Amino acid sequence: MLNALVTYAAEEGATHNPLLPAWYDIIWSAVCFVIILFVFWRVALPKMKDLLDQRATAIEGNIAKADEAQRKAEAALEEYTAQLASARKEAGEIREAAREDGKKIVAEAKEAASTEAARLTATAHTQIEAERQTALVSLRSEVGTLALDLAGNVIGETLSDDVKAQSVVDRFLADLEASETAK
Repeated sequence: MLNALVTYAAEEGATHNPLLPAWYDIIWSAVCFVIILFVFWRVALPKMKDLLDQRATAIEGNIAKADEAQRKAEAALEEYTAQLASARKEAGEIREAAREDGKKIVAEAKEAASTEAARLTATAHTQIEAERQTALVSLRSEVGTLALDLAGNVIGETLSDDVKAQSVVDRFLADLEASETAK
């Protein structure tokens, strides 16, 4: 069968060129092409152009919206950055104020403590001086009594004159204090 087809093609090829179609095929192909071109030119191309124009308009609108959104985002970012810087500055001021307040509180506490210490020291000095005076008076009277008893035992008499005995004891203690301060 293959041989028959090759033989038939060889016989027809001799009368007709396979690269050039017949004239009626060229004419009908040209008519169909013109009709398709006319339909495409009048119907499909305007619709395609309208579609592309709408799409371009939508894209341009979206680009404008995106640019506006970008500007708003940049403005919001600048505002946020400014607020953040302001908050950091305010936090720094608060920390500095807290440090100053802490220093003041410590200084006030030290001052109150030193005042209280001075008051306690003054009270202690006053109390010590009062006890010293009390001890001195008590000691004078006891030393006087002991001295009179001792003098009475040495002399063999009792010294009963209280005023005279008291003046002798006072003079003796004054001489003793004077000799102590001289040393």
